[in-house]
Amino acid sequence: MPFHNGILPREGFTGDVLGKLLNRTAFNPVLTLAVLLAARYTKEGGQLALQNPKALTWAHRLFYYGVFRWVTQFLDAGVLDNWTKDTYDWSNGKEIVIVTGGAGGIGGKVVQLLAENKGTKVVVLDVIPMTFEAPSNVHYYKCDITSSSTIAEVAAKIRAEVGEPTVLINNAGVARGKTILDSTEKDVRFTFEVNTMAHYWLAHEFLPAMVKKNHGMIVTVASVAAYITVPNMVDYASSKAAALSFHEGLTAELKTRYNAPAVRTVVVNQGYTKTPLFSGYRNDAGFLMPSLEPETVAEAIVRQVLSGHSGQVLAPGFATTLTWLRSFPHWWQNGMRSRGQNIMTNWNGRQVIDVEKWKSGAEKAVEKVKETVQDGAESASTVLVGRPE
Repeated sequence: MPFHNGILPREGFTGDVLGKLLNRTAFNPVLTLAVLLAARYTKEGGQLALQNPKALTWAHRLFYYGVFRWVTQFLDAGVLDNWTKDTYDWSNGKEIVIVTGGAGGIGGKVVQLLAENKGTKVVVLDVIPMTFEAPSNVHYYKCDITSSSTIAEVAAKIRAEVGEPTVLINNAGVARGKTILDSTEKDVRFTFEVNTMAHYWLAHEFLPAMVKKNHGMIVTVASVAAYITVPNMVDYASSKAAALSFHEGLTAELKTRYNAPAVRTVVVNQGYTKTPLFSGYRNDAGFLMPSLEPETVAEAIVRQVLSGHSGQVLAPGFATTLTWLRSFPHWWQNGMRSRGQNIMTNWNGRQVIDVEKWKSGAEKAVEKVKETVQDGAESASTVLVGRPE
């Protein structure tokens, strides 16, 4: 699956196209500086400046804004990488990438793009079989990521059979599409177990080796829902907000607690993407917040991973404005959330697990304790509560 290099994105002419055009022209300080120099040092430019003083004023403003953007981007890149350099070798199997939920959807596209580089080993963790034919450098492991014990068992197999992963892409996600009162306990627990808690359990398995080598990357696929929620998406948005906080806290801990400043962190905040998970989702902002193709989001993720740098992937670009939402007056915030009341009305996203039959990690742990007790081991109270010193 090759990268898309067309003039227009797959989504057609959208706000992103206009934004990129402005960034390359009006907001490009090189171009505005050329205009200012021409106005100052050429006869024709000086005459035009005298005839259009407002235009000259705007040229100055755009130049300063462009310089501010450049300086900000430079500082962002340096700070996010902790001003450290690191090299990723994608050519000889040294880099091993884990993609949760990589059997299909966005994760599947990520796997296909990474697998094109035969020197990169890709490991897929998913509860469903692969939905596409994968090359030999892709290794599939069926894994219920809501169970920390299952993750530990599969992680041991991965280390023995493939090697120590250097990149972890926490991509798997679920949505139930219910209101707060309609959601069962299992609905809510399942959503958080997949969208948030699994990030912790997977980090417990694979982060220590990255910290030890001071090399690696953790990618957190959150959502723009981390910044704004609407009716019938409260549990989903809450879990994604928690995933965003996981990313932010992990970034700080790598520098201040683990002495691993070269371990990169990436967060992905994508808008509505046309995957089976969000079938029936209603999008009324097609120009500024277009419905994204899975390939578009996957390409953005893979480009960031291959860059070897920390960062944030925001798609579409207009989603940047949502990061400001909580600084807006409450009448504006509440209005935006209420206007989204019809977004999930006809939602019928695909569910790959029967949640009513699903058991949480805690429930499975209790079952194992009971089995141990039945085998004549210590009492359940001893195992769960702990023996006093």
